[in-house]
Amino acid sequence: MKHPKWILLSVALVMIAGTAGALKWLQAHQQLGRPGIKAEVIPGEVMMKINLPERVLDFASTNVPEPQVVLDFLPRDTSYAQRLYTASDGLLIQNTVILMGADRSSIHKPDYCLPGQGWTIRDKSVVNIPVAGPDNYQLPVAKWVISNFVQTSDGRKQQVNGLYIFWLVADGEQTPDNYQRMWWQARDLLCSGVLQRWAYVSYFSLCAPGQEDATFARMEKFIAASVPEYQLPLVKR
Repeated sequence: MKHPKWILLSVALVMIAGTAGALKWLQAHQQLGRPGIKAEVIPGEVMMKINLPERVLDFASTNVPEPQVVLDFLPRDTSYAQRLYTASDGLLIQNTVILMGADRSSIHKPDYCLPGQGWTIRDKSVVNIPVAGPDNYQLPVAKWVISNFVQTSDGRKQQVNGLYIFWLVADGEQTPDNYQRMWWQARDLLCSGVLQRWAYVSYFSLCAPGQEDATFARMEKFIAASVPEYQLPLVKR
């Protein structure tokens, strides 16, 4: 008679093999979902073209091409768009959209990316931004206050703060929580065989310490005005 330990080990090995087989089958038969943002197919390319608006309110903008370090780091089927917006009084807001393809590693947690760039996360919250349109809705976003130190011309270190606003959106799904996105992504793949094509949307602006609320008030208006230009209305499936 087999020892109970060997029985448990055999069962575990069978389950692991079965899970690996199921995942391999899903990967071979999965369908890539539609984006939750406006994106155009580029003939002969695995990436898609994302058109962020050139002007928003009193902000003009400059297109920021993909940095080589980003191209080297992200999977080849990742679509990327970034614009730097400048208000008439000089306020800068950076808007970035990263759209995954079949490779799910396109989207990374900002908990790792921001500290890796030298930023310290001071505060995290989730807030709703009212967005006007045919169907007015509340856009839940993650609002983070971050800080860093820059060296001045005379060699001193000066603290600068920033507001980092982000969320994730796919076809009929939207969340400011990356763990929620991962759960929905796994659920949809297992239940329907569809790998939802998630986009990671972020806005960033610098501000002096103590000016976070005033800066966010302006960013909130900017986001409410710009989002309908490139994000599709959220229609529950």
